[in-house]
Amino acid sequence: MLDPATVVSISELNRLARNSLEREFPLLWVAGEISNLNRAASGHVYFSLKDESAQARCVMFRSRAQSIPWQLENGQQVEARALVSLYEPRGDFQLNIETLRRAGLGRLFEAFARLKARLEAEGLFAPERKRPLPRFPSRVGIISSPHAAALRDVLVALKRRAPHLTAVLYPTLVQGDSAAEDIAKAIAVAGRRNECDLLLIVRGGGSIEDLWAFNEEILVRAIVASPLPIISGVGHETDTTVADYVSDLRAATPTAAAELATQGWHEAAGEIYDLGIALGRAMHYLIARQQQGLDQLSLRLVHPAARLARARDRLALLGSQLDVSLSRGLRRHRDRLNRTALGLSRSVPRTEQRRGHIGLLAQRLDAALRRQHQKRLSALDNFAAALAHLNPEATLARGFSIVRDADGRLITDAAGLRAGQTVSLHLAHGGAEASILNSTADHGPIATE
Repeated sequence: MLDPATVVSISELNRLARNSLEREFPLLWVAGEISNLNRAASGHVYFSLKDESAQARCVMFRSRAQSIPWQLENGQQVEARALVSLYEPRGDFQLNIETLRRAGLGRLFEAFARLKARLEAEGLFAPERKRPLPRFPSRVGIISSPHAAALRDVLVALKRRAPHLTAVLYPTLVQGDSAAEDIAKAIAVAGRRNECDLLLIVRGGGSIEDLWAFNEEILVRAIVASPLPIISGVGHETDTTVADYVSDLRAATPTAAAELATQGWHEAAGEIYDLGIALGRAMHYLIARQQQGLDQLSLRLVHPAARLARARDRLALLGSQLDVSLSRGLRRHRDRLNRTALGLSRSVPRTEQRRGHIGLLAQRLDAALRRQHQKRLSALDNFAAALAHLNPEATLARGFSIVRDADGRLITDAAGLRAGQTVSLHLAHGGAEASILNSTADHGPIATE
């Protein structure tokens, strides 16, 4: 307590007064009208708050003023969170403003809190009450103003993520005294028509007064009663309304609401792409494996023409070997004959008597050689005839045909045929398709058409 006899300076007096005011009055809400508004170059804002009979100077420092989401103007009715103080250099009584809100917001926040608590107690916010959203909707209903930027954002997002979707607009007010009732009617109309798979309620950001329609009980009850699942995309990410709590899903923004509605289609596109990649890899692997098997089978498969070519080469080789063998035999017999003749010429002089016998022997030898030669030639002819007989083209030329089933398998047994089966016939010239009328397993006739 200050001694009344003590003399103090003006600075000390102002300091004591400031300390006393700040100690006596904690932070409190003060309502009034803005006047004498002045924005200093430093960023601080100076103004007065007044009512019908009084006013008080106010200062809002730069760091606090930057957080106000609207433009301050003279004549605005506001509620200020203020510290009662005194500006010591001039001795001016003033309010140091911490934050501002438009007049009446306190009542709105209280109404919001009461309605939220009551609906939560009813279980309307419970997750088990929420309905699942269809993963692949074909028609999406949009409840919004036809002139809202939020509607354009939603349509752009839908076209970008799922251009095949059909969007149905249920035009309504999204701000004002009758907006809540208008939106509730639009929800009811969409439910009666039942032409959409889900509904989007969208609106851009704004103040709590701008979004108050989404805190009205009539709208909240309409959302709960809707037969269609609802995504709420109201305001910005920081904006929260009671409609967000009762909707089946809450989106941070209108664009996010459109993205949530098309999430299934968007994810499916990625899944289909991944499956396509996996299928392509599997097909490439399967084709490569089948081609490898085909290469191995082709090594084992010999064309009849190749077989004939090898047989011709074998026949030519045998002919050459026969010629060599005959030549060697003739030389051996000739050498023997010469030796015999030489021996005869050196023998006793009965050469003349044996000359006739030698001539006969020579004739018999020539005849034997000719017979041997003719025998070898006949054997060669038989080999050639046998090879010609094995030629499938020659067999076909004699009126035969090769019969295969629809899978290309060779048919050699009538027991494997059934009436109505389609077979292919390979003839000496061309081919034909035939249908089996009947068949017998005892090598009897097979009727085709």
